Amino acid sequence: MVDRPAGMPRVAVVGTGLIGGSILLRLHEAYPDVTAWDPDPQTRAGGRERGVRVLDDLGEAVRDRDVVFLAGPLPTLPETLLTVAKQTGDRCVVTDVGSTKGSVAAFAAAHGLTDRFVPGHPMAGTERSGLTAAVPALFDGAAWVLCPAPEGIGPFRTVAGLVVDVFSARVVPMSPAVHDSVVALSSHIPHLLAGSLAGAVAGAEIRDAVLGLAAGSFRDGTRVAGTPAKRTADMLFDNRDQVVRQLGRVSAFLDGLADALRRDDLPALVERYRQAQGLRDSLLDRELEACRKEFPVGGDHAAEVAYLLELGGAGGFLTGCRIEGDVVTYTGHRPIGSGAG
Repeated sequence: MVDRPAGMPRVAVVGTGLIGGSILLRLHEAYPDVTAWDPDPQTRAGGRERGVRVLDDLGEAVRDRDVVFLAGPLPTLPETLLTVAKQTGDRCVVTDVGSTKGSVAAFAAAHGLTDRFVPGHPMAGTERSGLTAAVPALFDGAAWVLCPAPEGIGPFRTVAGLVVDVFSARVVPMSPAVHDSVVALSSHIPHLLAGSLAGAVAGAEIRDAVLGLAAGSFRDGTRVAGTPAKRTADMLFDNRDQVVRQLGRVSAFLDGLADALRRDDLPALVERYRQAQGLRDSLLDRELEACRKEFPVGGDHAAEVAYLLELGGAGGFLTGCRIEGDVVTYTGHRPIGSGAG
């Protein structure tokens, strides 16, 4: 067995597509003692060609591991979680990377796994798929949602430390429900809009002429339409209630733009685009302030989780999670004026 750096847990990755593969390659850079499994024999062979320990047996891959990342297709995550939980020790922490959190978190709770399962979602990716598209630096600077629970605060701390220290990502603590509401607007509806624009052009008589003039706005606006269709459909379907709810907000704003055009109301059109421009400017130049908070390791976990959820819900994130002695220290950033640090 290869020695691992002091304090580094033994990690396994189950599912080695774009996200799982990128997790695997980054972990492999950090230290060689990482194992993986994928249901596809060719993918397993491809991983071994890249020097990674991708095993043919799932049980062997996760046995004696401290942390397991689940990175298979969204519909398979609940059953894979149950399988991995049965094949690992009670102290093994399991986390996932699925793009919705409500259903898998509810499944974990129903099966008594909340004390060792940390729902997660790295906000990174491309329209490409598979291990061949994986890159170790995929998560550098990315937001990575983790859902803490009082009974699973120890596992949360473990995964948060890995996400920051190994993957150079920003941990955004959120409840599963808030996550699903937020990603409906930040990720899932953009897939709907990209698909709508690309689909409309695909059926238009002027299709080829549009492609001939397509520049940055069209390419950027349709980029995620290149995502594998089944993956997008699974994501939208699993979060359909929030997507439909938040889509009403988008549709209302779009109707307002169309109405201004129909009424020849240039000032109204300008005003609506100023609103949109203001949001875009905020995305590119948010003002943040540093924050730091300490909690006793064995103290009031409910208060610790409440702080974490408030930070993430306010648009903040963690850049550090350290345990020294009997104190856990969180460091991070939050939007200026969003609340106490």
